[in-house]
Amino acid sequence: MTQALRWQKSSYSGGGDGNTCVEVAHLDTHIAVRDSKAPARATLTFPTVSFSRFVEALKEAGR
Repeated sequence: MTQALRWQKSSYSGGGDGNTCVEVAHLDTHIAVRDSKAPARATLTFPTVSFSRFVEALKEAGR
């Protein structure tokens, strides 16, 4: 059985229809990422811990 994913866009996804970003979905042990402009295309998955570290590093770099 395939798990239904609940995709979320960033609040920074841009104007118009908001399709200028990536979307993420939370799985049990991973985070799925896809391009909001092409949601039917490939999805990448990352271990939750690794993705969280990546996001934290981005936040730190933006300070």
